[in-house]
Amino acid sequence: MERYFTNEEDCELTDRQCEALMKTVIKQLPVVMEKPEDYAARAEVMWAGTMAHNGVLGVGRVEDWGSHMLGHELSAYYDMTHGATLSIIIPHWMEYVYQNNIARFVKYAVDVWGIENDVFHPEETAVRGIQKTKEFFKSLGLPVSFADAGIDGEKIEEMAENCTKFGSVGHFIKLNKEDCVQIYQASLER
Repeated sequence: MERYFTNEEDCELTDRQCEALMKTVIKQLPVVMEKPEDYAARAEVMWAGTMAHNGVLGVGRVEDWGSHMLGHELSAYYDMTHGATLSIIIPHWMEYVYQNNIARFVKYAVDVWGIENDVFHPEETAVRGIQKTKEFFKSLGLPVSFADAGIDGEKIEEMAENCTKFGSVGHFIKLNKEDCVQIYQASLER
């Protein structure tokens, strides 16, 4: 997802590749969770993972990676897997930044989740896409809040400080320490 959320214009091919990858994971990962022996579903998820990490989806765009950095701090402080930290952070990061480029989030809602675009209320379409993301993570049994992961908020300031000790993070919007604090605080509860 960090690759998809860009402010770059005219990156249709990589947008479509990112969307195809996300749609494949949305379709196949529940199958893998229910039937781990399903070779075809596992192969699709593994191929998606390879494509997500080989750099081709970042061609022609400035990738964000802010949510990724926020997640690293959760891993460092609470010994959580990276995927679980992202299932917590990504929806809250989305809620925090979507107004910076509502059209990008509308595109995500429509092209990834198949949500009908309400052209008179684009913000509602964008928010529905964010909600579908959170629901998907929950359907997989992943945490979507600190509370789900049994984490208190005691280390928020420290994590935000570490996350930004070399400067702001992310590119969709630059996140400073206070932005990181706000996203972590929003992540406390569902």
